[in-house]
Amino acid sequence: MKLLEKKITVNGLEWFYRETKTKVEKRLPIVFLHGLPSQSFSWCEVMTKLEAANFYCVAPDWIGSGFSSFPSTREFDYTAEALQTALKDFLNAIEIERCHLVVQGYLGHIGILFAQNYPELCDRLVILNSPVLPGSKVPFKMKQWTIPFVGDMLTQDPLLVDRTLEGGSGFVISDGNLDVYRKPFLTTSAAGRALMAVTKKLDLKTVLPELSEKLKARTEPTLFLWGMEDAWLDNDGLKNWVKSETSHKWVSLDEAKHYPQEHFAEAIAPELSKFLAG
Repeated sequence: MKLLEKKITVNGLEWFYRETKTKVEKRLPIVFLHGLPSQSFSWCEVMTKLEAANFYCVAPDWIGSGFSSFPSTREFDYTAEALQTALKDFLNAIEIERCHLVVQGYLGHIGILFAQNYPELCDRLVILNSPVLPGSKVPFKMKQWTIPFVGDMLTQDPLLVDRTLEGGSGFVISDGNLDVYRKPFLTTSAAGRALMAVTKKLDLKTVLPELSEKLKARTEPTLFLWGMEDAWLDNDGLKNWVKSETSHKWVSLDEAKHYPQEHFAEAIAPELSKFLAG
């Protein structure tokens, strides 16, 4: 099955998104949110498998990522608040009134905040390898993108996609797939500037303490679907926290690293289908 590729302009910002072809009336749609420096393309295999299981799925490229708009920092403030507001407006524009949310990566915490701040829009939440616990840090590979002059050069190099996605996933990604990930950086220098801007505004030190406390108290069904070989996050620490401090569900993906959806769709899709159909 081939996913649909669409664009929509909302409040002057152009969103690119992928969706499955068939809308399912009796089930809430699933909205997939990607991390850095990825894009909605990373969810294609998972979405295709869920479409076959009778789910309707949507995956946007965040503003400043993929094939969506790359506004300058004068036009758009790449903070958690700005990204959440833009996402809310996007969902409203494509007429999604309520959904399940699946998040991953550095930007995944923005999706978690969105679920916390807009409970009327979000039902079940699934978290794949995203910063959650206080003390979680941006890996040096990404932190370099924020250094003056150094970051300007690094974020203009399309090969940063290869180095980051393959380094984080731990497996080779096909040339065809890497071509999709590289294309925005080969098309416009604004892609690199936006990546630098959003990375500078992650502000995990400020955001995560409150996020983790609210997540601990969350009563809506929540699943952690976690690549246990992630070198950038505290896998065992988070697993212990989820199991001892929360009522949330935990499923380990023992061989997966930071970007599980890149290589483990066969394992991820059945877990999502089981959890989100409940």
